[in-house]
Amino acid sequence: MKKIFTIHHSLIIAALLICGTVFAKDMSVVYVDMQYILKNLPQYEQANEQLTMLSKRWQKEIDAAQQEARVMASNYQTEQIFLSETMRAEREQEIVKKEQEVLELKRKYFGQDGELYKKREALIKPIQDEIYNAIQDLANEKRIDVVKDRSADPSLVYMSSKLDVSDQVLRKLGAK
Repeated sequence: MKKIFTIHHSLIIAALLICGTVFAKDMSVVYVDMQYILKNLPQYEQANEQLTMLSKRWQKEIDAAQQEARVMASNYQTEQIFLSETMRAEREQEIVKKEQEVLELKRKYFGQDGELYKKREALIKPIQDEIYNAIQDLANEKRIDVVKDRSADPSLVYMSSKLDVSDQVLRKLGAK
């Protein structure tokens, strides 16, 4: 009984593999290179420039606060022997507060849900959605079943250039 059950399972699996292979042959697959597409979209480059400028501005603010904390710590080290116990405790608290301020700024601007993440989401997500819609339109027009991103597929060793529809997507987006 167990052998019959095993044989039936083997037959079912073999039948599914054969059917899957037959269906896969009828499926059309093309590739896009998202990095190439993004690089050739002016609005993406502009968004990246804005993000870079914001990032640099916020980093300068953080650097200034860090420098202020370093100066406070350095001054404290030099003046420590002349300060009373109470004044030392106050200065130490001020330094710790300033260092916590720096950490808070880093988190606020560059943290997981920080301002840079939110700004990137606001600037880049609409562009990605536009690309996705163009790819979907192209796939519907040309009756394409699967569109893969070749820049994100590390297992892709070779691909015929006739399967790359990146330029067609760029034309749909109005890019040159």
